[in-house]
Formats: sequence, C-alpha cells, structure tokens
Amino acid sequence: MANKATADRAVKRDRFVYTDDDVIEKSFNWEQMRRLYTYMKPHNRELIPVLIVMVIGTLTRLGVPLLIYYAIDHIILPDTGSGNTTHLWLLAALMLGMYVVQMIATHFRIKQTNIIGQKVLLSIRSHIFTHIQKLSFRFFDKRPAGSVLVRVTNDVNALQDLFTNGVVNLLMDIIQLIGIIVILLVMNFKLGLAVMVTVPIMFFVSTSLRKKIRFAWQEVRMKNSRINSHLNESIQGMKVTQAYVQEKNNIEFFRQMNESNLKSWNRASALNQSFGPIIEVTAAIGTCILYWYGTHLIKNDAFTVGLLVAYSTYMAHFWDPINRLGQLYSQLLIAMASSERIFEFIDEQPTVSEKEDAKPLPQIQGSVRFENIVFEYEKDRPALKNISIDVKEGQSIALVGHTGSGKSTIINLLCRFYDPVEGRVLIDGIDIRDITLESLRKQVGLVMQDTFIFSGTIRDNIRYGKLDATHDEIVRVAKAVNAHDFIMSLPDGYDTQVEERGNMLSMGQRQLLSFARALLSNPKILILDEATASIDTDTELKIQEALKVLLKGRTSFMIAHRLSTIRNADDIIVLDHGRIVEQGNHEQLMAQKGVYHGLIQAQYRFV
Repeated sequence: MANKATADRAVKRDRFVYTDDDVIEKSFNWEQMRRLYTYMKPHNRELIPVLIVMVIGTLTRLGVPLLIYYAIDHIILPDTGSGNTTHLWLLAALMLGMYVVQMIATHFRIKQTNIIGQKVLLSIRSHIFTHIQKLSFRFFDKRPAGSVLVRVTNDVNALQDLFTNGVVNLLMDIIQLIGIIVILLVMNFKLGLAVMVTVPIMFFVSTSLRKKIRFAWQEVRMKNSRINSHLNESIQGMKVTQAYVQEKNNIEFFRQMNESNLKSWNRASALNQSFGPIIEVTAAIGTCILYWYGTHLIKNDAFTVGLLVAYSTYMAHFWDPINRLGQLYSQLLIAMASSERIFEFIDEQPTVSEKEDAKPLPQIQGSVRFENIVFEYEKDRPALKNISIDVKEGQSIALVGHTGSGKSTIINLLCRFYDPVEGRVLIDGIDIRDITLESLRKQVGLVMQDTFIFSGTIRDNIRYGKLDATHDEIVRVAKAVNAHDFIMSLPDGYDTQVEERGNMLSMGQRQLLSFARALLSNPKILILDEATASIDTDTELKIQEALKVLLKGRTSFMIAHRLSTIRNADDIIVLDHGRIVEQGNHEQLMAQKGVYHGLIQAQYRFV
C-alpha cells in the first residue's frame, strides 16, 4: 500500500507540477535552426579556413579511387614492361601524400570546429542566463528552480555535437556526396542510376521515424528536467524529509522518476539507432546491384575491372556521408528538442518591464503614495482591493494583519517586483512605472525574513549592498546592527568563508548580515519584511536601538507581528483579505478595540 501511494504521488506530481516541461507538440521548425545559427554567425570568419581545409581533404579523398582505377587498368593489367614498377611506386607515393593531407586536414578541422562550437555554446549559455536575470517574479513563481537550471546546463550542453562538428560535417558530407554522384554517373550513367535506386527507398523509410524520434528526445529532456527539479527540492528540504522520516518514500519516488527517465532514454536511443541498420541494408542492396550489373558490363566489354574496383570504393565512400547525414539529423532532432525549451525561456517577456522612455529616478526624499491599488496573482482572485496609502518622507509605517492579508504584496509593488492591475505607486510624486528599475531599487533597501546568504566571505555578503564599499564602511554598518562581535568571533572574521545559503550561521546571524547589507546601500526607503522574526529577544533589543538611529530621515515600511517592532511606528496599517480595515498609531488602534487590538491580545496569549 505504501508503494502504491508513493507511485500515485509520483504520477500526480508528474502530471500536474511540472506543466511548463510538457512535450512540445510542434512540427520540425527550421526557423528554430535559423535562430540557432545566429549564435554561430559572429564566428563565420573563423569558419573560412576550416571550410578551405575541409574542401582540400574531401578532394584528396575523392582522388584516391581514381588513382586505383588508373593503376589497375593502365599499369597492372596491361603489359607495360619495366616501367610498370616505377609507375606503381609513383602512384603509391602520390596516394600516401593524399592520405597525409587528409590526416592533417581532419586534425585541423576537428580542433577548430571544437573551439568554435564551445564559443557558440558560451554565447547561448550567457544569453539565456542574462535573460533570466531580467525576468519578473511571476516567471519564477510558476517554475521550480531545477527546471530553470536544466535549461542553462543540460539543454545547452545537448547542442554541443551540433555546433562542434555537425554544421561543418554537413557541408563536408554534402560536397563529398555530390562529388561521388557526379563521378559515378560520369564513369557509367546506367550503373550509377542502378546502384543509387535504393536511396529514395531508404529516405522514404527513415522519414516515417523522424517525428517519433523528435518527440522521444523531447520526452527525455522533459523527464531530465523533472529529475533536476526534484533533486533541487529534495536537497533543500532534506531537514524536513529526515524530521518526518520520509527517506524511504523519497527514495522510492526518485527511483520511479529515474526508471521512467531511463525508459525514455532507451526508447529515444533505440529509435535513433534505427537509422544505422536502414542504411546498412540499403548499402548491401546497392553493393549487390553494383557487382551483379558491373560484372555483366565487364563481360560485354562495356566496363573495366579498374572501374569496378574504383566504383566499389566510391560506393563505400557514398554510404559513409549518408550514414553521417542520418546521424546529423539525429543531432538536429536532439538540438530541436533542446532549442525549443531554450527559446521558450528566451521568448519569455518580463511582466514587469521598463518603458522605452523610462528615466532614472533622481535622488528621492522618500514620500510614497499608493493610489487605488488593485492587484491579483491569479486572474479574478484579487490580493489587494482598492488600497490607498499616503506616506510622508521619513515616516515609519507598520503593516500588520493575518497571513494572506496582503502585507508582502504591498512591499512587492513598492519594489516593483509586480505591477498593479489598477492604480499606481508614486515615489515623490513620480509613477514608478516611468522610471528605470535599477534606479528605483538602488534607493530602496529590503530585508526579508528568508535571508539569502551567498557562498563567499562575510565581507562579500555585506558588500553585496554596495560593491565598492570600503572595509571601514562594512565594519561601521556591522557595528550599527550589532553584527560586528559575532563576525569577529568567527575563525577569519570578515574573511570567513560561508557556505551556500549561509548554513554555517544561525538564522539570527544571517538576519543581522542582511541588515548590514541593506544599511550599507544607504537607501532612502527601507523595507523590513518580518526582518526580526528569526532574532532572539536580546538581539532584537539591540537592533531596536540601532534602528532608531538608522531609520532617522528614512521612510520605512515594516511587516511584523512583534509589538516591540511596530508600536513605535508613526502609522500602523491593518490589512484583512486585501483591504485596509484600520489605520492609526498604536494607542489609537488599541483604543478602538478592533482587529489590531485582537491581534495584540492574541500575541500576548501565546507569549
């Protein structure tokens, strides 16, 4: 029963959680390939010597069978006397020279195409990462982190074969194929047509596999993305998993995902490899036709032994490029599946974007006004309903209310992480939609409850608020928020390396670092989103003293439940289900004995 429940859970998550990774039901899109080529276009000049060397190598490859034909028909079979051996040695030396040229050309081509291919992948990876930085919160709200990660890593890496050798090999194989066809038809037109009659049949059979192969590789990419998403979730939630003793269920869920991915890969690989046998069977039929019809022509003196040997050599070279073109098509199918997913992200437009004529926000005084704000995360489910707030510069505003009342939404709109459906947000009388995002967020400091600490040193994490800050400035803000003492108690002080997300630090210590980071940026508007929720009472008292100095002259918005954090606010706004139900200072609201009074009384009951 437990295994069945786990399986059901896997199926449900597989169907409903990762909706952005469903198989894309589109026909093969050459426009997609053209877009991929735009990343290679800047390197066209680097390809010129590669193409020249490739043509030289192809011509030498095509010339060898002609030397064999000449040696058999004009030197070996005819009785030419003592000059026979000398001519053979000359031809052998010429053939050896051609093989040396081929070897050098192949080495140069492979080396250069790999260099160019890696540069192209660098451009694609940089483009998608840069684009992701500009996307709005709504994009990340509906996608797990692992799904985003796999686009930048696995999907880009899947294009490697195409760019490192696929494009150049395509040109080389086409030139070689055309050259062989022309030579075969010139040598004997009827025999040339006879041996190539199987080619259309081979293409007809392989065409039926193309759509299946493309969808199979799309499914592989999709399931690989889901595994990465689950891995990311499992690692971040390991404490919860172990706390609730769910390791076995987690392992079983991953096993099912892993096996499903393996089956998809095996199916795609099997379909992909089906091109090889088709070409081999076709080549075998063509060879049978060659020797059957060729010997018939020799008996009738319409053909020679040397031509037959040269013909058979060309036929061997004829099927090689066809086989490689089949493999290239497989690479195109893999690239198509990955490029669809990459361009899906690149084509995603920020829901919060700057106007073309957006101007930098000048140095602000700090007045803020919310005018008749209506906002919804999901259509027809408003999170804020006709909110109007007028904040003068230097005022401290506390936002209180039950979970889901709209407190954080107001903060998100002020930082312009989202745009309101109706109404507008003004800073110093300027609509924030008319200014650049960078200039807005540089003057707004944000300290969140879920503090994110980057891997690196303590100094680097504080300096994240101002990258050119001096050591003295960093120490000053650390002392202001009472973080200096605990930092100096660490092994290397400000140069102590912290792990990803700051796991070596306590929650309170991480919160103090986020305070220092925000204060270092010296914002005119400071936002504290449950910023003291993870700090013990003693530390909070120290921070309250520091904030009295640091908030002076700044407009501040505080989301908090602790009375000590909000009671000194100039104005307290009480929210309930997206509406303002009460507003005033602490004494006024307590006297009303309304919602705010009930929240404070409830807090005291649980203290």
